[in-house]
Amino acid sequence: MKVLVTGKNGQLGNELAKLCPTNVELELFSSKELDITNMAALNEVLITHSPDVVINAAAYTAVDKAETETEQAYAVNEQGAANLATVCKTIGAKLIHVSTDFVFDGTKTTPYEANDITNPLSVYGASKLAGEQAINNVLGSQAIIVRTAWVYSVFGNNFVKSMLNLMQQKEHLGIVADQIGTPTWAAGLAKMIWALATQQNQKSGINSTLNSNKTTILNWTDAGVASWFDFAVAIQELAIEKGLLSKAITIRPIPATSYPTPAKRPAFSVLNKAQAEQLSGVQTIHWRSQLSDMLDELALKI
Repeated sequence: MKVLVTGKNGQLGNELAKLCPTNVELELFSSKELDITNMAALNEVLITHSPDVVINAAAYTAVDKAETETEQAYAVNEQGAANLATVCKTIGAKLIHVSTDFVFDGTKTTPYEANDITNPLSVYGASKLAGEQAINNVLGSQAIIVRTAWVYSVFGNNFVKSMLNLMQQKEHLGIVADQIGTPTWAAGLAKMIWALATQQNQKSGINSTLNSNKTTILNWTDAGVASWFDFAVAIQELAIEKGLLSKAITIRPIPATSYPTPAKRPAFSVLNKAQAEQLSGVQTIHWRSQLSDMLDELALKI
């Protein structure tokens, strides 16, 4: 099976490369090597490599900057996704596209299902939703969309690494406690996506088993529920245990209103992963256990 991955330098792109199955012929492209907003370049690369499956891990993810860089956000997240879908249709490739919990407004109090009504609060969320819709319109059942949230890894910049840095520098931190979701280790997300990719390459395919002409949308995060405050507390506890931090600092819960950001975030974005678990055969693991494994990996790199 031949798989082409976009966004190789991101957190997920790095994990997909690291966890690639031995029977997969993998081609990886960074945004500089392959600009998904450039249709001519996309055509040339995909036709040349002729992959069976394309995994789109490329995205404009600067949530707050997107409020002013609207054109750039839509260029990558909507037009780039549409371009990929169009070329995948031309060459007969399956597409697995990564999206976000930011397509929801966070007003629910029970985990979001894939078919729940979307209502993004930010430009980032709206641009990602527009990309989902473009893929569905172009590719239908030839694509799968995976919505995820709160992604972190040993690669790149993320909440876990930011917290470790701040905890070394500060005497106390105030962390938002009224935004609820679930952290996602990019390695766990990559494992699930590889399971999907393998199934997508089989003749039946996931979407055909669901008897639908629409694009299947799946949710994936780690298991469990947390606030950013809970997440930060766990990071400190585990980091001290593993020798990544030498002492504890005071972490206090604050409301989101005390930490205003240009983009509004959903207050509640816990996702129901049952369908993804069923279709991929991969079970979610509790976020604290995943965080522990990621910090073990980080400790080896330092």
